[in-house]
Amino acid sequence: MIDFWLAAGLLLLVALAFLLIPVLRGRKAQTEEDRTSLNVALYQERLDELDSQHAAGTLTAEQFEAGRAEAARELLADTEGADNGRVSRLGKALPLVVAILVPALGFGLYLHWGASSKVELARELREQPRSIEEMTSRLERMVEAQPESAEGWYFLGRTYMAQDRPADAARAYEQAVKRGGREPELLGQWAQALYFASQKKLTPEVKALTEEALKADPNEITSLGLLGIAGFEEGRFQDAITYWGRLITQLPADDPSRGALQGGIDKAREKLKESGVAVEEPATAPAPTGAQLKVHVDLAASLKDKVQPGDSVFIFARATSGPPMPLAVKRMTVADLPVEVSLSDADAMMPQLKLSNFPQVQLVARISRSGNATAGEWIGSSSPLSTGTSDTQRLTIDSPDKK
Repeated sequence: MIDFWLAAGLLLLVALAFLLIPVLRGRKAQTEEDRTSLNVALYQERLDELDSQHAAGTLTAEQFEAGRAEAARELLADTEGADNGRVSRLGKALPLVVAILVPALGFGLYLHWGASSKVELARELREQPRSIEEMTSRLERMVEAQPESAEGWYFLGRTYMAQDRPADAARAYEQAVKRGGREPELLGQWAQALYFASQKKLTPEVKALTEEALKADPNEITSLGLLGIAGFEEGRFQDAITYWGRLITQLPADDPSRGALQGGIDKAREKLKESGVAVEEPATAPAPTGAQLKVHVDLAASLKDKVQPGDSVFIFARATSGPPMPLAVKRMTVADLPVEVSLSDADAMMPQLKLSNFPQVQLVARISRSGNATAGEWIGSSSPLSTGTSDTQRLTIDSPDKK
């Protein structure tokens, strides 16, 4: 920010110069006017002296007239430019008032409508956060600067959950739902935060959110896991087996979460057997195969002189009907273009949101000088395509990023 304030200070000095120069000139004019007044007073004294000498007979009539004429010539010579001094004196206080008000008004307007916080935040985003607290602070400032960003609110909610702040996470997810729509994945995350914020109680609000999510998507992962946890905690072990059984079929065979889920299901079975209740096994289904998309990304020739080699390039896939946040992401630089990359379930930002969980996605490539994945300067995007396609998709960054 130092270079910004230096530039602003220089511009302010230039503006003040235009306002104060007339004032300084006015002071000079005032000095000239004071000198003129003195000359007029001396002229009057000279005339009085000539009148006295003429009355006393010391001066003849010719000498008296010659003295008056000489005094008049001297007065005219000394008062040249006196009219300019009078004009410059008019309103000489106005520039001083304006010189004080303009900087104050400009500073106030900048504080109200300016973007100094966004400039500083963009600079911070270029650097890796040193702690989760620093990351949280950046995300909080990001959503304050961009309150309509559903991605920003979502990631803030995820960060709060990682810090064991479910109540704050619930509020962040609520904002994400308001801006990103009532997508099943967002509803599931919101319900999960509310569940832990209410000391693991399946409140009517939590139940309503999970029901809404599963009605829109019967395989919504977070809601299935949450209802399984709630069932186990409340002694409804058959519900736990049912929901966890449905969840485990959604995960790839190599997903590490499968072991923990299977362990929970086994414990629920044991609890039911101890109570003498027959276990109803959930219907099984084959684990979904992972999706993989190949993308060739290039930069339009018209933009090559408008970007820098070190600018970040984010290549990601997002669901055409689903959460607004990216499903799989890779980060490159402009110097790497053109480049061909593969986006797969291994590149998922979160285990719950994978390419294989969505039938259609949109590919996007964004150039961001600040290193912000959610907003940049230039962008290229594809039409919706199936996650099962095997053909290499070509993507050209050629349009301004209007987000």
